[in-house]
Amino acid sequence: QVQLVESGGGLVQPGGSLRLSCAASGIVFSVYDIGWYRQAPGKQRELVAAIIVGGTANSANSVKGRFTISRDNAKNTVYLQMDSLKPEDTAVYYCRAWKLVGSYWGQGTQVTVSS
Repeated sequence: QVQLVESGGGLVQPGGSLRLSCAASGIVFSVYDIGWYRQAPGKQRELVAAIIVGGTANSANSVKGRFTISRDNAKNTVYLQMDSLKPEDTAVYYCRAWKLVGSYWGQGTQVTVSS
């Protein structure tokens, strides 16, 4: 059974930091591309950052320079380091693992940026 379990969300003040983790089981993690998505209330889910099998990473313009995605294949885990958080970063954050044959989603972790 494939599972992606996100953790690390919470309430943080503007300008603060959080590190999200996504632990995978039931898949050969190292052969999957991984992405972090987010969905704010009333908005569509959007891709925040992604890291492919070879380690190349990219992020959305809205978070570039503030968020960093990384992966540890030995731990079957992907991370999203979020710095200089803004209220507009408030959303449920999801991780997704995909390759040509299909994809898997986690259940999400809430991030709230508020004073």
